[in-house]
Amino acid sequence: MYIKRKIEKEIRKLASEFPIVAILGPRQSGKTTLAKHIFKKYKYVSLEDPDMRNLAIEDPRGFLFQYDKKVIIDEIQRVPELFSYLQTHTDELKKTGSFVLTGSQNYLLMESISQSLAGRVGLATLLPFSTEEIIKHNPKLTLEELMFTGFYPRIYDQNIRPSSFYKSYLSTYIEKDIRLIKNIIDYDSFYKFIKIMAGRTGQVLNTLAISNECDISHNTVKEWLSILETSYITYKLKPFYKNYNKRLIKNSKIYFYDTGLVCYLLGIKNIENLNTHYGKGSIFENFIVSDFVKNNFNKGKSMDFYFWRDSQKNEVDLIIDNGANLKSIEIKSGRTIKDNFFKGLGYWSALSKKDSKNSYLIYSGESEHKRKNINIMNWKNIHKI
Repeated sequence: MYIKRKIEKEIRKLASEFPIVAILGPRQSGKTTLAKHIFKKYKYVSLEDPDMRNLAIEDPRGFLFQYDKKVIIDEIQRVPELFSYLQTHTDELKKTGSFVLTGSQNYLLMESISQSLAGRVGLATLLPFSTEEIIKHNPKLTLEELMFTGFYPRIYDQNIRPSSFYKSYLSTYIEKDIRLIKNIIDYDSFYKFIKIMAGRTGQVLNTLAISNECDISHNTVKEWLSILETSYITYKLKPFYKNYNKRLIKNSKIYFYDTGLVCYLLGIKNIENLNTHYGKGSIFENFIVSDFVKNNFNKGKSMDFYFWRDSQKNEVDLIIDNGANLKSIEIKSGRTIKDNFFKGLGYWSALSKKDSKNSYLIYSGESEHKRKNINIMNWKNIHKI
């Protein structure tokens, strides 16, 4: 069963504006399914197919003669040589919506796009399901079920156990995708590194401490962090730099795009394990932050996300800058609202002189109301912010 994706409207709009639409995103996020659903009458070719890949490499003009317009080209990063030919071909066609490209490697695709297709391609990023998408499909899913299971479409489409899916996903990612980005030889060390990063989700990055724990160089840590970002495994939340006469934290925080993967890497076997796990609060925070990022991409928005913390450990979990105003958000995994939940938001409001009407407390309870002029919101409804 196809689950409707919120990004469909944005992709259709891009296809009316550009000759090429590129749908980027992590492996297994549903890019091919989405492209085939939106562009039903288009031809389809996958460059994972060795015969098609060889044709595109050895005879790119012959390939584009066969697939000249209204075509979906899947896993385009497998043949980066094709981009320059696409440039000439689309310039001659002078028609919007001629090609739909999909790919799992952001860095390789963006490098080729910036060199050959600048101004000719509309970019869309498809991440795994958002909470809004999956809850609309199955409203009975609980918060804990979602955090543990994660949001990759194949889990729901084929009823795969999360442990089986993520074991296969990581194996494919490390053995196949990483080789395309960077020829890492010591896969065991890289896997250990990913597991250590999962344990640090929601924390401020300390690359020196990670270097010591993984027994790798500081430069290798930075390089491997870049690889995780490039392949849509992790996301860096930058600090809000505006100085309100306090010493501010300058390092970014690290989050994963999918909490199911975090749970697998932390060795959480079931929902009961999750409920008693020391990291449940951080996983919930990760769950909320990643959902905001997904909603941003799905709507084609260009909002900026930050966190704020000073040297006295006063903190706001999430600052959203939409260009017109700032929204401050505190994230708490508890179902019972406590007075200390509002401490960071109150401090921020007084320091920044921002009206608390743009402040939100997101928690795991059900009730939605206002307290101390702060909007208290259920985790299911953050897309409304």
